[in-house]
Amino acid sequence: MFELPVTQFPDIVPPSVTVTAKYTGANAEVCAKAVATPLERAINGVPGMTYMSSVTSNNGTTLITVFFNVGTDPDLAAVNVQNRVQTVIDELPEEVIKAGVMTEKEVNSMLLYLNILSDDSTMDEQFVYNFTDINILAELKRIDGVGFAEIMGNRDYSMRVWLKPHRMAIYEVSPDEIVEAIRNQNVEAAPGQSGLSSARDPQMLQYVLRYTGKLFEPAQYENIVIRANPDGSMLKLKDVAEIEFGSLDYSMVSKADGKPSASIMLKQRPGSNASDVIANVKSKMAELQQTSFPPGMRYTIAYDVSRFLDASISEVLRTLFEAFLLVFIIVYIFLQDFRSTLIPALAVPVSLVGTFFFMQIFGFSINLLTLFALVLAIGIVVDNAIVVVEAVHVKMSQKLLPAKEATLEAMNEISGAIIAITLVMSAVFIPVTLMTGPVGVFYKQFSITLAIAIIISGVNALTLTPALCALMLKNTHAHGHVKGGFINRFFAGFNRWYEALEGKYKQLVDLIASRQLVTLLMLLFFFVATWGVNTLLPTGFIPTEDQGIIYVNVTTPVGATVERTEVVLDKIQAVAAGLEAVESVSTLAGYSLITESAGASYGMGMINLTSWDKRSKSVNDVILEMKEKTGLISDANIEFFSPPTVPGFGNSSGFELRLQDRSGSGSLTYTAQVTDDFIKALNETPEIQNSYTNFDVSFPQYLIHVDQDMAAKQGVTVAQAMSTLQTFVGSYYASNFIRFGQMYKVMLQALPAFRAKPEDILNLHVKNQRGEMVALKSFARLERVYGPEQLTRYNMFTSALVTGEPAPGYSSGDVIQAIIRVAQEKLPKGFTYDWSGMTREEILSGNQTIFIFMVCLIFVYLLLAAQYESFLLPLPVILSLPTGIFGAFLGLKLAGLENNIYAQVALIMLIGLLGKNAILIIEFAIQRNKEGLSVLEAAKEGAVSRLRPILMTSFAFIAGLIPLCLASGAGAIGNQSIGISAVGGMIAGTIFGVILIPGLFVLLASAGEKRKNRRKVYEEVV
Repeated sequence: MFELPVTQFPDIVPPSVTVTAKYTGANAEVCAKAVATPLERAINGVPGMTYMSSVTSNNGTTLITVFFNVGTDPDLAAVNVQNRVQTVIDELPEEVIKAGVMTEKEVNSMLLYLNILSDDSTMDEQFVYNFTDINILAELKRIDGVGFAEIMGNRDYSMRVWLKPHRMAIYEVSPDEIVEAIRNQNVEAAPGQSGLSSARDPQMLQYVLRYTGKLFEPAQYENIVIRANPDGSMLKLKDVAEIEFGSLDYSMVSKADGKPSASIMLKQRPGSNASDVIANVKSKMAELQQTSFPPGMRYTIAYDVSRFLDASISEVLRTLFEAFLLVFIIVYIFLQDFRSTLIPALAVPVSLVGTFFFMQIFGFSINLLTLFALVLAIGIVVDNAIVVVEAVHVKMSQKLLPAKEATLEAMNEISGAIIAITLVMSAVFIPVTLMTGPVGVFYKQFSITLAIAIIISGVNALTLTPALCALMLKNTHAHGHVKGGFINRFFAGFNRWYEALEGKYKQLVDLIASRQLVTLLMLLFFFVATWGVNTLLPTGFIPTEDQGIIYVNVTTPVGATVERTEVVLDKIQAVAAGLEAVESVSTLAGYSLITESAGASYGMGMINLTSWDKRSKSVNDVILEMKEKTGLISDANIEFFSPPTVPGFGNSSGFELRLQDRSGSGSLTYTAQVTDDFIKALNETPEIQNSYTNFDVSFPQYLIHVDQDMAAKQGVTVAQAMSTLQTFVGSYYASNFIRFGQMYKVMLQALPAFRAKPEDILNLHVKNQRGEMVALKSFARLERVYGPEQLTRYNMFTSALVTGEPAPGYSSGDVIQAIIRVAQEKLPKGFTYDWSGMTREEILSGNQTIFIFMVCLIFVYLLLAAQYESFLLPLPVILSLPTGIFGAFLGLKLAGLENNIYAQVALIMLIGLLGKNAILIIEFAIQRNKEGLSVLEAAKEGAVSRLRPILMTSFAFIAGLIPLCLASGAGAIGNQSIGISAVGGMIAGTIFGVILIPGLFVLLASAGEKRKNRRKVYEEVV
């Protein structure tokens, strides 16, 4: 058990591979055309691929994410994608090739989000970032189980060469000449050694020759010689530029509780133990704080998946103990003997320990699903043991046999029933293993875990339990008197109540079983009632839980700077800090949480709430309060939402889809108009709220028009002009250097004052072929246009990512139907949509779940048909199931829950549990019928004699689920969904099933006898 990995969910997220390219100075449209398009064409169709998305930004970054089928080896997928990328690498722009195209497997499960900050105001964000990069990040990357560790933003140290274009024009110096001078004088050299031995001229001493190496101080760069004049004077870099040891990038601002910070995102390596990884990270951070942090520096944890994981697992473990206690009490009440109760109780640890052993063999983890299975197993694995113990007591009571003889005789009667029960209850879960995709993994770990526990309990009931009965039980039934005491008086009262119940039940069975029309009407009623409740019950997938954290996505007006976005985030932080339920706030200006890419007008935040037991408000309550209090912030569009329940399926709860432009028009303006109309229509539906997209083509831009004739007359080529602009405005990577044991870049760019306004660009100069400085305005002009800050593509088509949430009272299933309806009404020809994230998996799993449910029923039917050697006798087992399904649906409806994946798992489990009740009655009735009783009498005797073990096992199972039904805090919705559906199904299935099953047996067994009689008459005639 202690060697099993601990995770929130099994590895159900499809593996993905990311391809990242950097085209410095390029805008989103240029990146899409020059970088994303050729790469996508090459990658498309790579083995195992399901779909592909890409995001290009105005900072020159292209991010392509390729998703694969669940079960695909991520290492092999990364190699296949890398091979495809290499086939088109020569078609990419030179600047992209020089920066490098990175292909790496994506790790989707974020474990931690750490903030390194300082209370010392002299330590700015640049220092904190680079201290973290040098002293902390490398340590965290080496921790076993960490698959991804990066600092958000790009504040690496850099030698910034701030060019002065006006002085460069006076000295007639081009950016290319400065780049050449830097590269020629900032070098690492290998002069070799003097005095090396040789056969020609032997030497007695040898010396290693060293060069001073690359420059690493601003003063050294200032003295780089650009040109030596004939008169002996020299033009140095400091004459045309200012040199600063600054930051590589200034496009993101990270803060923790309002203070500058370095934010580290950590993700888990697949197959690792999340709890161990987090514990090791925290241990390493505590060690570094003691040994390496300067005074005033500290760290905080903005996001910790183990908080929800530990709280959820703690809730389930507490439920595990409570379930065991309640099951023990119920069994004790029915058996009324401590020794007898102890025998079924021993079945629990035996089954659980055996289950852990097989979980390790199958490579399962301890997660919420396997723990749910173990909680349910407590109520199930005692069933077979209870049946054995109860049967032994019946023999001791009726025939006054000693324990050993009673056990042998009882096992001769019930061994077949136990085998049938075990086979049916475990066989129910076998078809579930055929399910594919993430949902298949979800069902598989739950089902196989439960099936293993059931099989072990069946083996236990046929071996260990009879042995314990023979050794531990004593025949106390010969003693006619009942001793005094509260417990015995309670038992006497309970027995009188049960005997009265049994008498009334016998009368009811006699009344109904003999009237076939009543049985048929009851059966019809439950079929119709089940269908009716199902139509009223909202559908869903994986419910959104209170994970103790709120995501914030901010979009400031088009053209806004990162400083403007920072101001908005500071206001949100101030509001959140004033709420009692909020523990900490982390913000990152310049980054979009939805598309996971950079942009000055985007910002994100994470509001960490206090633990569940320390606050009275849920996540939804805090979100509503934040929306109300931030409503006065008019300078931005602010969205608050919960993270996805399953990490890796997008970055938000709710639905996710891609609106695709397949018209071939190429008009981004038309795509934006269609997207806006579509979102407006979605928000007008009652089922949907907060639908939103980042697709916006109204960002102000300027288009540069070059008069090529005029440029040619002045000896300037377009390539020269654009190269000069790229260096002055976009920045240029000229060289690199080593400092603090790290490699940093030398970046060239014009001073901000020379590129503050669009018209400043035209005052820049380009050096022509004759060595003259030509003003850009002499052959170029600017046109004000509009375009996107980010451009998203999906499966090689321009697309808009649309997200949103169900309105209160509606489920994800309702939202999907609403979207389909709106799309049919509103989308013009040439536009379509595709699902992504968790919504895509919900769509794909829809029909699969119904198919598997039907296969489970057929599987059970064929199994029982083989055992009973009849195609009619298994039908009462199958036809009695609607009573339980009706109860499950009704319980969910009354509790205000939806028919989600947890409820569907419970329904499959109910097939086995309710089938067990029917088997107990039918197995006994078949035996009595073979012994000579009529079908009706056999049915009545079977029902009455098996009522006590049926009630005992059913109530024991229900008692084990009570803690799940009453769950609160972390994981409460999942607990309640599986608990209430199972309890509702068991209560209705047990109460109505024990009434309906005898009637069904009489109906179908009588039909079988009539058929046999007709065949016998026919054979005699023949």
